[in-house]
Amino acid sequence: MKQILRCLLTCWLTLITLPALATIEEFEVAVIAHSNADDASLRDMLTATDAANLAFVVAGGIKTIKEPCSDELYEQRKALFDASKNGLIVSAAGSDWIACRYSNGRTAAIDRLNRVRELFFSGDFSLGASKLPLMRQSANPKFRSYSENVRWEVGNVLFATINLPAENNHYLAAAGRNGEFEDRLIANQDWLHRLFSLIARSQASALVLFCDGAPLFTPGGEDKRDGFAEVRKQLHHLAEKFPGKILLVHNAPQTVRNPIPTITWRNNLGDLALTSGWIRLVITPHQTMPFRVIEGNNAAPQ
Repeated sequence: MKQILRCLLTCWLTLITLPALATIEEFEVAVIAHSNADDASLRDMLTATDAANLAFVVAGGIKTIKEPCSDELYEQRKALFDASKNGLIVSAAGSDWIACRYSNGRTAAIDRLNRVRELFFSGDFSLGASKLPLMRQSANPKFRSYSENVRWEVGNVLFATINLPAENNHYLAAAGRNGEFEDRLIANQDWLHRLFSLIARSQASALVLFCDGAPLFTPGGEDKRDGFAEVRKQLHHLAEKFPGKILLVHNAPQTVRNPIPTITWRNNLGDLALTSGWIRLVITPHQTMPFRVIEGNNAAPQ
């Protein structure tokens, strides 16, 4: 009963909020790139976003791969994100959980992923002081584990996160070890299908997807199984049927070091790889080209 009431409350808040947001001619969002920045750098970036006039902030990951996988760090980071003045949504990163180990050296990846889900991906609203209503894939009983996949809408633009970790989408070459990858692949395919069905019904002008890995990047060589192959094929197929713009915002592969992030377009499908720091994404929903990138600490569009 409580779950039903929470869903009704979320829907009601969405209905009373979206009509006003749908009339927005231009707005900005911030994206904090996952990098090797220390805790102090992350705090500085959040402080900078607090001072900006933003619709919301997306944090590309919780921790760097060099930081511990402890509950203490997770809880400290949760408190830091909750203190944000803007609504803040976390886009899950592979470094949050994939490399985590128990003291005996065995992998703790699934245990840590579940802990991250409990702390950062529960409830019907964003983190931060300005609460954005969110819809989670976990509302579907078939995919109740995938609370990190969320969607929300501002100014006739649909935004969503999808769990696509870097390092080949967590595909493991060893036989019999890909249960997590295979189950998440099914969930992600369903999630993408639902997102594109939603923008078709609602006549949204654009879709922005946030993730960790680079699903549109085709790796060279044939000696390694491409963990993003299915998602890439689905994205291209779905994009062909959508008249608006689709933008993927993700952490850059290690081989990419763009000093100034820029959007690369292939027809209506755009790719924005972030290496470090934070950026402002200026969105003008009703323009033919609705996206502009501004470096976080600069005022001039790039």
